[in-house]
Amino acid sequence: MNLAHLGQRVSSIRRFTALAMALAAAGFAARFGNASTRLSSAKELVDPQLVVHEWGTFTSIAGLDGAAAEWLPLSQKNDLPSFVEHLRNADVKGGLRGTVRMETPVLYFYSPRQTTVSVTVSFVKGLITEWFPNATLVHPSEAFPITLNSEINGAIAWQNVTITPTSSDTLPREAAPRHYYAARETSANLLSVPTSSGNQIEKFLFYRGVSESTPPVAAKVQANGQLQFQNNTQAILTVILFERRGDKLGYTVSSLQSSATLNTPSTSGTFDSLRSDFENALIAQGLYRDEAHAMLETWRDSWFEEGSRLFYIVPRPFVDSVLPLSIQPAPSQLTRVFVGRIELVTPATENIIEIALLRNDREALQKYGRFLATMVEIIAAKHPDTAQSARLKQAFADYCVRLPCSPATRR
Repeated sequence: MNLAHLGQRVSSIRRFTALAMALAAAGFAARFGNASTRLSSAKELVDPQLVVHEWGTFTSIAGLDGAAAEWLPLSQKNDLPSFVEHLRNADVKGGLRGTVRMETPVLYFYSPRQTTVSVTVSFVKGLITEWFPNATLVHPSEAFPITLNSEINGAIAWQNVTITPTSSDTLPREAAPRHYYAARETSANLLSVPTSSGNQIEKFLFYRGVSESTPPVAAKVQANGQLQFQNNTQAILTVILFERRGDKLGYTVSSLQSSATLNTPSTSGTFDSLRSDFENALIAQGLYRDEAHAMLETWRDSWFEEGSRLFYIVPRPFVDSVLPLSIQPAPSQLTRVFVGRIELVTPATENIIEIALLRNDREALQKYGRFLATMVEIIAAKHPDTAQSARLKQAFADYCVRLPCSPATRR
C-alpha cells in the first residue's frame, strides 16, 4: 500500500470514528437529556426544597506566552481510593496530554425530605476519567479509542440518585489515608446509587477529567519576575498570587476585571492567614463554610506546595459553558464554585530547577512534583538548539531513570 492510499485509509478511519462518536453522543443526549439545557427553563420541573452546591478545580501550567501549555503529570500516581471507578483503567488519565486537568469536582445535595434526582454532566473538549458512585452511563464508552482533542465532548450520567436527609449507612473507606475523604466533612445529605451489586453510598457525586479547553485567563511571567495577568472575561475575578520558598510563603489577594501587572509577593505571610482569606473568598462565592473548609483540606498539600502559582475564582458562565450540568428535577438553588490554578515558571523557579537538574539534586526537584516535566520543557525552550538545552534535557532523562515517570514526559 503506497502512502497516498494509506493516508486516504487513515482519513476514512478518522471520519468513521468521528461519525460513530457523534452518533453515540446523540444517543446519550436522547437518553439522558442535553446537559447544556438551562436550569431556568419554564418547562422544567423544579424541586423548591432541593439545594445543590459544587466545588472543583481547573489546573493548568502557564507557557512562555502566558497561555495554558499542554501537559501531563510526571508520574501516574493514583491518589484515589480503589473503589473509585475509572475510564477503562487507572492509567488512562496519566497518558492524556491536555491543557486543563479538572480535579475533584464534588456535588453536594441538601433536602429536608428523601427525594430522587438524575444528574448529567458534559465536558466540552474533554473526557471524564474518574468518578464515584457508579455512573449509569459514561461517554465515550469503552468501545471507542480514548483520545483527547478539541472536537470531543465527554459526559457522565447518574440516574435514580436517592438523597436521604437522615441515614445510618456506612461510607466506604480504606485504611490508607486519602485526601478524597476530606470532602465528606460537610453537612450534606447522604446519596445512594443503585448498582447490580447493591447500593453505593457517598456524601457527594465525584468526578474528574482532562480537557483541551482554554482557561478564561492568561498569566505571562516577565523576565523581571513580574506577572502579566490577562482576564479574558467581563467578570471581576478574585485572584490570589502565591509564592512559597522552603518554610516561607507570601500571597496577595486582588480583584481584577482586566489586565494587570502583579509583583511577586514577599514571603512574610502565614498559612493561617492564607487559609482564612482563601476560605472567605470561597464562602463569598456561595459555598457553605464547611464546604469551603473541606475544599481547602482536600487540596492543602498540593495548593500550597513549593513554587509560584496563581489562583482565581472561575467565572460561573465559563464553568457552565465548559461543564454543562443538568439535574432533574432542578434544584431551587445551584451554586458552582471552581478555583483555577495556574502553575508559574518564574525566574526563581527556573533558577532552582536548572541548578537542581545539573547537580542531580533529587530532593529539590521532587518539590515540583507532577509539574516538573512540563516546567523543564518550558525552561529548555528558552535555550533553543543550545548545549544548555541539551544538558537540561539529558539531566531530566537521567532523573527519570530512577522514577516511575510517564513515558510521554521523557521527551
